[in-house]
Amino acid sequence: MKLLASLTLAAVVSTLALPAMAQFQKPEDAIKYRKAALTVMGTHFGRIGAMASDKAPFDAKIAAENAAIVETMSKLPWAGFVAGTDKGDTRAKPEIWAEQAKFKKSADDMQAAVAQLNTAAKTGNLDAIKTAFGAAGKSCKACHDAFRKE
Repeated sequence: MKLLASLTLAAVVSTLALPAMAQFQKPEDAIKYRKAALTVMGTHFGRIGAMASDKAPFDAKIAAENAAIVETMSKLPWAGFVAGTDKGDTRAKPEIWAEQAKFKKSADDMQAAVAQLNTAAKTGNLDAIKTAFGAAGKSCKACHDAFRKE
């Protein structure tokens, strides 16, 4: 019985690990993935920004929903910055691969700022959202300035 349970567990773990190992068949797939994740994140971030800058009416529920999406999406694109994805249809600078620790820190900083934005959005307080949005925007800009081609 223990052997059967061990084999079953091993099969499940192997099955779950396969998508991670074979996530991208080609470098272009990884580039498309990260670009899509960043596009979705940017769209929802922009919706919050429109409210924070009084270009759209403030709706606490919509702000919270968008902030939750931004936080979730902020965790995804990094898997797409793999070897071989520095060329092709990308605006990624070579510094991403040459300065990986700095790039990871920028990604971590952005995720922390976005988590704070999500926390602020849950309060429904527009002033708190504006403050957190500004900090998140700065973290995004810092990464873009260092690691994204114009």
